[in-house]
Amino acid sequence: MRPLLNLQETIDLYDPNIASVFLPWACRHPKYLRSFLRLRRSYLQSEDIRKKHLNDGVKIPPFLILSVTSKCNLKCNGCYASAAGTVSHQQKTAKPTLELHQWKHIIDEAREIGVFGFVVAGGEPFLYPDLVDLFTTCKSRFFVVITNGTLLKKEEYETLKKLGNIAIIVSIEGDALLTDERRGKGVFEKAMNTLHRLNTIGVINGISVTITRTNYNYWMKEEHIDRLIERGIRVGIFIEHIPTTADKQDYDLMLTKEERETFRAHMLKCRETKSIYIVHSPGDEEYFGGCISAGRGFAHVTPAGDLTPCPVSNIATHNLTASTLLEALASPLFTKIRENEHLLETEGMPCALFAHPKEVDELAQSVGAYKTDMNIK
Repeated sequence: MRPLLNLQETIDLYDPNIASVFLPWACRHPKYLRSFLRLRRSYLQSEDIRKKHLNDGVKIPPFLILSVTSKCNLKCNGCYASAAGTVSHQQKTAKPTLELHQWKHIIDEAREIGVFGFVVAGGEPFLYPDLVDLFTTCKSRFFVVITNGTLLKKEEYETLKKLGNIAIIVSIEGDALLTDERRGKGVFEKAMNTLHRLNTIGVINGISVTITRTNYNYWMKEEHIDRLIERGIRVGIFIEHIPTTADKQDYDLMLTKEERETFRAHMLKCRETKSIYIVHSPGDEEYFGGCISAGRGFAHVTPAGDLTPCPVSNIATHNLTASTLLEALASPLFTKIRENEHLLETEGMPCALFAHPKEVDELAQSVGAYKTDMNIK
């Protein structure tokens, strides 16, 4: 009984809403119960380490987003990673991508300075060779993988089912029609098959959705959330569309002010009444006083090792093959973004830094930042 109480205490430290979703899961899957107890110790230790660094004037985020590859097998309309230059469909990229031992080094260094969790993205992360080795060699940290769910292999499932420090999040847009329209024919069926298989082998799984005016009404219907829960899905990440071009059609996909407010209320209701853990961006950022990029809640590493404030931004002053993560997080780029608090306000846009392009460009120039685009010009 005491281990369960310890686990709930840990979960409540981070977010009390998680307990109602993941405690029942952990009880049915002992590997997660054992792992969560180990992660509890790691979480508390990481928090203490971050406090010490903060006393020394360096803000260490609890999470680090790792875009491990610039490759992707899909070409989704409005892809953020492609717009930021993180994804490249060219055979050769402008910069070499990091090798497995380099990613392991970054994870080790991040662990030592107090980073607790890692969000693994891309590109399509399962195109990266030996990806699952990252999760097996660092069991004291939690990993969340964002994938399109079309490429997982039998041997990867075999490894994943043994781990208790991982969650797999599969990107969809809604039903088959909505998903295939943006992602390609047959993608929805593959994604749902992946979710079913993950649930069958006892891996925490969820979905990630880009909310546009196209699928807004679909996700406003509670029965679609209920159907996910019936399928065993435990996490729903809903990210409002950020325009990636200057085209009017791209901007027209963005929710109106009224739709955003209505959708926010809907998300909060589902969070309170449904047995699924919901993340809503940018709505949840209000709890943190604005955008949590630039080390406030997370930072982002590109496939080439550049440290950027977030996955949508493409500016950096440090590459982690030539500097330490601690040096990069203490950079003027990150500190100035945080000091200019108005840059962390969305001002009616779904992304704070996107809402202040001129000021961000001027700040980047003032600290000598460079572009991180992986595409060859």
